[in-house]
Amino acid sequence: MLKILKYSFYDLMRSRWSYVYFLFYLALGFVLLFLNQDLSKAVITLMNVIIVLVPLIGTIFGVMYYYNSKEFTELLLAQPIRRSSIFLGQYFGVAGSLTLSLVLGLGVPFALYGLFKSDAIWNFSLLLITGAFLTLIFTALAFNIAISNENKIKGFGYAVLMWLFLAVVYDGLFLMSLIVFEAYPLDSFSLIATMFNPIDLSRTLILLKLDISALLGYTGAIFKQFFGTNTGLVISLLMLLLWTVIPIWRLSYKAKRKDF
Repeated sequence: MLKILKYSFYDLMRSRWSYVYFLFYLALGFVLLFLNQDLSKAVITLMNVIIVLVPLIGTIFGVMYYYNSKEFTELLLAQPIRRSSIFLGQYFGVAGSLTLSLVLGLGVPFALYGLFKSDAIWNFSLLLITGAFLTLIFTALAFNIAISNENKIKGFGYAVLMWLFLAVVYDGLFLMSLIVFEAYPLDSFSLIATMFNPIDLSRTLILLKLDISALLGYTGAIFKQFFGTNTGLVISLLMLLLWTVIPIWRLSYKAKRKDF
């Protein structure tokens, strides 16, 4: 698996889109620090970008890489190599390259600005950790969708719909349910509903750490009220880890039983 991971990683690092992705975050970091000298406010702005953009990029790259490398994958399947090693190696190669571009693209300008001398380093570190989790999660979900659909158009369509649902539609349905059932106690429902969406969970995790009550909203306030900042942080990270492990396990399970 390590050889396949290494090949997939270097293959993507040679791609111009990886450099575009890296340069975008690099430019974004320098622009934010140039326009705003407050690191905490820059972290909040970056959160609004990362929460939406990182899942989209992970989804698109995951689906594209699977379909574009399909012939090479079939060649590997004819070799005495475990199926799970092939697909997990490709997945970790894609997710690793995207995560590296994200971390370096945002880390370089903030490091040059003097982040390590500021108290905002912990909030910024949490932002990068959350972005890495979202990359791993949505790349794994994209691989699962692609391996379950031979048709490229269907695969792309389902992947984009999945991202659109979790990034936009889910919040709308969640808010509508809170309005419709406002007469009932919805604390437990809000907590569970947030955990079923990694994007909402990541947003709540960052806001809890920043301790900005005006931006927490109903769901974040419930997290803070019942769990407290430290407990909420641990539970959120565990849920993000679970969101990462389950799609990876299903990818391995599906690869072993799929008829190529």
